[in-house]
Amino acid sequence: LTHTPHDKAEVFFNTKEMETYLPYVKVMRDFLSQYDDEKQTDNMQFEDCGDQPGDYKNRGDLESDMGVRKACRFSKTLLGPCSGLEDPDYGFKQGKPCLIVKLNRIVNFRPKKEEDAGKIGEIKYYGIGEGFPLQYYPYYGKRLHPHYLQPLVALQFTNLTMNTELRIECKVFGENIYYNEKDRYQGRFDIKIQVNS
Repeated sequence: LTHTPHDKAEVFFNTKEMETYLPYVKVMRDFLSQYDDEKQTDNMQFEDCGDQPGDYKNRGDLESDMGVRKACRFSKTLLGPCSGLEDPDYGFKQGKPCLIVKLNRIVNFRPKKEEDAGKIGEIKYYGIGEGFPLQYYPYYGKRLHPHYLQPLVALQFTNLTMNTELRIECKVFGENIYYNEKDRYQGRFDIKIQVNS
């Protein structure tokens, strides 16, 4: 599990000093540019997989000779106020910063959902069904799935305590997602956020 922006797992900025949050905004913009709609128009490379959680999309066996697989489109509009489309500052200017979360690419991995995992208050979730929809899995690897886009989840912290360093741990819940004490990014990440006003 990884997040953007990621800079030593710390996000510290002052809402009144644009230069303190501009680097985060730029990283967000650069990362999300690969999800621009105009880059997903080719119907030979992409297909619509719906904007509701679905089931795994069978694109044949990994070893079959079907060649290159189509990738699911993922529109930035799904990320709501964290898309950068209406708010080019991704909430940073208002002290309500967005984080974009993704599962790293693991060939042939099929995440299993665990329902009713506890949610932290005052965080808004955006994406498809507030999670990683199964129809985006499995991933067939760079050669067979060159245009693959990971589904994203955007978190917006809408009511952070200002001028205080906050330590936040994000975990992805799933029946077959495990945590490793030695690897901070296996199934989770820690981040420190401080918003000064």
